[in-house]
Amino acid sequence: MLTINIHDAKTHLSALVDQAADGEEFIIAKAGKPMVKVVALNAEERAVRRLGFMAGEIKVPDDFDAMGSAEIARLFGSDA
Repeated sequence: MLTINIHDAKTHLSALVDQAADGEEFIIAKAGKPMVKVVALNAEERAVRRLGFMAGEIKVPDDFDAMGSAEIARLFGSDA
């Protein structure tokens, strides 16, 4: 994560805000000591990953773990 001193942050504030809005968090430090972390306002919404959100819409074949095993074995020079 980018750490930038407060003077440089003031100088490049507009570009830093754009980066934060695009999801690139950064830390502002004063005399080398981290003071604040800058994140987009909706960062929490983006960070939420919902497991199972496609439940019932995708079917995984029963032989999923074996799919392509013969081809993979052939590519690695095995007879299995």
